[in-house]
Amino acid sequence: MIQTVEGVIDSDGIVRLLEPVIVGLPRRALVMILQEPPEADSREAALLAEKSLAVDWNRPEEDLAWAHLQSVK
Repeated sequence: MIQTVEGVIDSDGIVRLLEPVIVGLPRRALVMILQEPPEADSREAALLAEKSLAVDWNRPEEDLAWAHLQSVK
């Protein structure tokens, strides 16, 4: 099966795929270099910030501040 996956090549020629790829065994790949620069990827920024933001998100004070939005079961 042929898959198409978006990636970014940095100025050093390092290829970084924008989503995980599981192939099982080593496979050949072709890289097509496009002329336009990559779009800003908000997912990447969110993933990079998640660990540091979790320090604030996972405090009891934060839970208390948002408790009124929790649905009652």
